[in-house]
Amino acid sequence: MAQGNGEYDLVVIGAGPGGYVAAIRAAQLGLKVACVEKRASLGGTCLNVGCIPSKALLQSSEKFAEVSHGLERHGISAGKPKLDVAAMQANKDKIVSENTGGVAFLFRKNKVTAITGAARIAGIGKVEVNSGKPQTLAAKNILIATGSEPVPLPNVPVDEKRIVSSTGALCLDAVPKRLVVVGGGYIGLELGSVWRRLGSEVTVVEFLDRIVPAMDREIGQQLHRTLEKQGLKFRLATKVVGAEANKSGVTLRIAGAANGKTETLDCDVVLVAIGRRPHSDGLGLMEAGVAVDNAGRIAIDSDFRTSVEGIYAIGDVVAGPQLAHKASDEGIAVAEILAGQAGHVNYDAIPAVVYTAPEVACVGKTEEELKEAGVLYKVGKFPFTANPRARILGATEGMVKILADAKTDRILGCHIIGAEAGNMIHEAVVAMEFGASAEDLARICHAHPTLNEAVHEAAMAAGARAIHI
Repeated sequence: MAQGNGEYDLVVIGAGPGGYVAAIRAAQLGLKVACVEKRASLGGTCLNVGCIPSKALLQSSEKFAEVSHGLERHGISAGKPKLDVAAMQANKDKIVSENTGGVAFLFRKNKVTAITGAARIAGIGKVEVNSGKPQTLAAKNILIATGSEPVPLPNVPVDEKRIVSSTGALCLDAVPKRLVVVGGGYIGLELGSVWRRLGSEVTVVEFLDRIVPAMDREIGQQLHRTLEKQGLKFRLATKVVGAEANKSGVTLRIAGAANGKTETLDCDVVLVAIGRRPHSDGLGLMEAGVAVDNAGRIAIDSDFRTSVEGIYAIGDVVAGPQLAHKASDEGIAVAEILAGQAGHVNYDAIPAVVYTAPEVACVGKTEEELKEAGVLYKVGKFPFTANPRARILGATEGMVKILADAKTDRILGCHIIGAEAGNMIHEAVVAMEFGASAEDLARICHAHPTLNEAVHEAAMAAGARAIHI
C-alpha cells in the first residue's frame, strides 16, 4: 500500500465495511481520501475473519448436509459423501481473497490512498501511522471506523488452537469430535451449525435462559427447537467459570447461573463467542479529547460527529447494532455530510440475519419491545408449511410474522424464520422505509410459486384475511 503525502480532506482509520465504503463514497464526491488499515489486506473483520468466511463455510456445510441426507426425496442417491476439510478451507480462503482484492481494486479505481499500519490520532487534523516507517498524515477530517473485537471470557484463555475465538473456529483443519460453543448469539449458532453439519457433537452454553435474546421470543424459540432437531445441544442459564486445555482437549468448568451448581464438560475444542466490543484502544482518543462511554463506544451526534471538531466515528465502535451493513450505511452518510449533502440512516429499518438453516431475519420491533412500550399492535403470521415453494424445496420449517400498528396499520416489525429469510426480509425493509401499512404489502401482487408469497399472506393475515390458512 502507498505512503501518504500532502493534506487529505478525509483520513479514514479502518478499512472494514464502514471505513472502506466511506472512503470510496467520499472519493466519488470529490474529496481527497486516505484509508489506514493495520491488516495487510483490506475489508476489516467482515471480509477477512467474519461475515464472508463464515458464510462460505456455512454454504459448504449445507452442501455436505444436503448430499448426506437431502437428495433421496428427489430420487437421487449419492452414497456417503467424503469431506475434504482442506479443500473446503481453500475454497473459503479463495472467496476471502477475491473479496479483499476487490476492495483494493475499488480503492485504485476511486483514487483512495491505502496505507498499511496502526493509526493513532495525534491531535486535531493529525493521524500518526506506525508502519515500520512512521509518518504523520494531515487531514481536514478524520473518520474512526475501527470496528470491534471478540469479548474475552475470564479464566478461559483463547489460544486459537483448543480454545478459539470466531477467528480460530473459521480455520480448524479437522472436524472436532466434540465442540462446545460458549454463547448462544448469532456468531456461536452459525459456527456451531457449520461443524455440527460436518459431524461434530455440538453443545451450546448460554448464560441467559434463551438463545438469541435480542430476537423476537417466538421466533427465537422456534429456532431453538429446530436446531435441537438438527442435533445441537443446549445448556441454558449456565455460566462458564474456567477451562483447562491440554494436547488432547479441553475441560470446561460450568455452573448454573442461578444455583451455582458446578460440573465439567470435556470436549476437543471450545469456541468463545459471547459478543464483541468496540475496538477503541490505542487510538489516542483520551489524549485527543474524544468522549468514550463505559463500554468503550465513541459518543457521536446525529451527524456522526464526536466531541472533537473534525473527528467522526461510525460502525461497531459507536452505539447501535454491530452489523456490517449498518456500518456501510453510516459510512455513506458521513461521506455525503462531509461533501455538503444530507446523509441519513434510518435505524428503524436495519435488517439482521442469522445464517443458520433455516435462516432467521428480522427488521423493526419485536413483540416484547412493543408490549414494553405500550404500543397497541396486531399480528399477521403465515407458516412455510402452507407455502407451495417451500414444499417444493423441502423447506417447510418456519414462518413469517408481521407486526403492525393496531390503529394506523403501519408495519412496525417483520420476523422470518425459514429458507431464504435473509433475502425475503428486504421486502419488509423497503415497505418500512417508505412507511407502508400491512394492507399496502397485502395488495402488492406476488409471483407464484415463490417463498415471498408467505410475506404476502402474513400481511393479509394482519388484516384477518389470509387465504391459504
